[in-house]
Amino acid sequence: MIEKHQIRPSGLELIEYPSRFPLKVFGNHTAQFEDIVLGLVKARCPQAEHFEVRKRASKGGKYTALTVTFTVYNQQQLEDIYQDLYECEHVVMSL
Repeated sequence: MIEKHQIRPSGLELIEYPSRFPLKVFGNHTAQFEDIVLGLVKARCPQAEHFEVRKRASKGGKYTALTVTFTVYNQQQLEDIYQDLYECEHVVMSL
């Protein structure tokens, strides 16, 4: 008997839209990092009215962690943001 493999939904499919979304982004500690990340997110969220940003430096000061919380309106919007962050040379990781 051949089993059908069920494709599990991605976590992005489980979000109810619109929703406030906390995006975590890690990168090298530079003066421009926060502006670069916010620019990428805001470019995909022109309708979002409020961005909350929390910033934390690593113990050694080499990295910066940002948590950007904003309203996301659909899954495609989040996928585009994650792709933009993946392609950005200043971003080490995003969650």
